[in-house]
Amino acid sequence: MKKRIITDSKVKAFEKNLVENERSKATVEKYRRDLRNFIEYAAGRTLDKQLILDYKLELGQSYAVRSANSMLAALNSFLRFLGWLDLCVRQFRIQRETYCSEEKELTKDEYRSLVRTAEQNKNERLSLIIQTICATGIRVSELQSITVEAIRRGEAVVSCKGKTRKIFIIKALQSKLLRYVEKNGIVSGVVFVTKGGRALNRSNIWKQMKDLCKEAGVSHKKVFPHNLRHLFARSFYAVEKDIAKLADILGHSNISTTRIYIATSGAEHQRCMESMRLVV
Repeated sequence: MKKRIITDSKVKAFEKNLVENERSKATVEKYRRDLRNFIEYAAGRTLDKQLILDYKLELGQSYAVRSANSMLAALNSFLRFLGWLDLCVRQFRIQRETYCSEEKELTKDEYRSLVRTAEQNKNERLSLIIQTICATGIRVSELQSITVEAIRRGEAVVSCKGKTRKIFIIKALQSKLLRYVEKNGIVSGVVFVTKGGRALNRSNIWKQMKDLCKEAGVSHKKVFPHNLRHLFARSFYAVEKDIAKLADILGHSNISTTRIYIATSGAEHQRCMESMRLVV
């Protein structure tokens, strides 16, 4: 059997295939990063099933289960692309939690504290970024869909993972954003950009949000852009109780993913159980 070794040409061909299949820039970058992590682990060795299994074991010991599974998904995708199906491995099994950890989930009060702190620090852009993600439920990678034209329409068209969906910009947010673009002389295109005119990326926003933690009195474990999306999901579901509609708004193909977003806190779960009064 011919030795199976990862080469630069194979990696480039895989990345080209991802682009041709209209995978998002964020997905291509993540797969590239995850694949690079495996390549460093393999260190030029010939690939066989035992090497992949050893790598899986190391991921399980070094990362949270969901993160490890995400990295395995990227590797499996690469192996399937090369036709090396016998090297693919199963992901770790996850027991779905009935409630979320309060140490990780952002509350509405904490969210408001982050917004106020950003405003007190005269960082209007960051305050509006936080509010925009939380009030629309978009991914941080989708923030570039918030354009001057979209704000004026009150509706943004979001494209991600080969799918397109429309997101409403509620009037209160629309008014704030219109004032912001007018004050800053932004006449068209993406609203939240760097000084060089490029759309802000995840790391820019993540770092700025982390800088607010201590002053806002919010645990740094809770402060990252995706948690704003979770807060939107829980808030929407508390009003609508329609998980299928929420899945469409969030751009989820699988409702099982949406269920993760709307898990109640441990305190809420306990209150519900206490109210059942089943102990006589």
